[in-house]
Amino acid sequence: MNDLKVLILAAGQGTRMKSDVPKVLHRVLDKTMLGYVIEASKEADAKEICVVVGHQSAMVKNTIKDIYEDISFAVQKEQLGTGHAVMQAGDFIKSGNILVLCGDTPLITAETIKKLCEKHENEGNSATVVSMVLDNPTGYGRIIRENDNFSKIVEQKDADSEQAKVKEVNTGVYIFKAEKLCEALSGLSNENAQNEYYLTDTLEIIKNSGEKIGIMVAEDDKEFMGVNSKLHLSYAIKAMKERINTNLMLDGVTIIDPENTYIGKDVKIGPDTIIYPGCMIEGKTEIGDSCIIGPNTRISSSSIDNCVTIQMSVLLDAKVKSFTSVGPYAYLRPNSNIGEHCRIGDFVEIKNSNIDDGTKVSHLTYVGDSDVGKCVNFGCGTVTVNYDGKNKFRCKIGDEAFIGCNSNLVAPVEVGKRAYTAAGSTITKDIPEDSLAIARNKQENKNGWRKKVNK
Repeated sequence: MNDLKVLILAAGQGTRMKSDVPKVLHRVLDKTMLGYVIEASKEADAKEICVVVGHQSAMVKNTIKDIYEDISFAVQKEQLGTGHAVMQAGDFIKSGNILVLCGDTPLITAETIKKLCEKHENEGNSATVVSMVLDNPTGYGRIIRENDNFSKIVEQKDADSEQAKVKEVNTGVYIFKAEKLCEALSGLSNENAQNEYYLTDTLEIIKNSGEKIGIMVAEDDKEFMGVNSKLHLSYAIKAMKERINTNLMLDGVTIIDPENTYIGKDVKIGPDTIIYPGCMIEGKTEIGDSCIIGPNTRISSSSIDNCVTIQMSVLLDAKVKSFTSVGPYAYLRPNSNIGEHCRIGDFVEIKNSNIDDGTKVSHLTYVGDSDVGKCVNFGCGTVTVNYDGKNKFRCKIGDEAFIGCNSNLVAPVEVGKRAYTAAGSTITKDIPEDSLAIARNKQENKNGWRKKVNK
């Protein structure tokens, strides 16, 4: 569909969430609910997207604009119903085919949107609504049919006893020909139990004008699960987690315990990689083939090549090349770039540093703002002293250097190739290649000192 425009309703307060955060900004795994709806729309080739905001509109706008480009906004200052919300979109709804989605339905997929558009177009409908069949339809607007064709939608509070028995319900997803939608909106009334302008009433208005209304029955009602409370949010998280993990396992990833593994929608993982329980993998992370991601590891927006082992560690915006091992209890902070065949061991923190191939930083060490060469060995307890309280400075460590235990490298300082630092040294000057630097006081023993001070 070449003229698809998506209008996302996201103005509600969501009082049942009992939160200061707008409902649509609550997260399912690592993405806002509204973000999922926007991305599904983009993946379905929407030409334009407009979000109707209301409650805490500035927060919603700022959050969305920071992540997604080319999104426009309309403001619903008063909460007078879904029909009123659509009216606020102004010129946006005056041309094309207008798909109306809800900002609190994060499980909707691009595939379903495409099927809806195809049905709408092929049948020549002026409007098409998505329905679903529920064993317990309480709370939903009922789809009322006449001779199997669309007749109207009756909201729960307006339904009589017979209508309340209907199990086919409205999902809140519709697509309209723009001119028919605008004509119907002009005829809306708020004479109902809620004193609101229902968007659902536009369908009956369009039908009564002689136009065709289509119905697409949803194949998976989970896609239209609305989130109205923190309990509902947990259901959505579980469903999204199951969807993502299932697809990864079908693509050859081993997930030991899918119920206790949390992987974001944008994460890519190669075949034969094993993910252990308790892992949280988020953002634009890419993990290669045949990796082992050990239990209770968190990885966010990082790049990990093939055959890497990570055990109980945290990686944030980091890069790790093939055949390297990380952890347990390592912390790779943003802009940490680790080469091939490296060893980043337990209780090691790396920040804004480049670690070249074959280097070992085995334990209890901090490397920050540093450029480290190939096959360097860091002894236990090494610290690159990169911050003087106002400015940060870099260390440079040459290939095959050996940094003795408990060394402090006070930046800016350069350690030459194959140079050594003696254990316990505080290095403040550059060390030439092939040299040994000793920067510590000579040991002096005070014989009998204890007896003297205790007199």
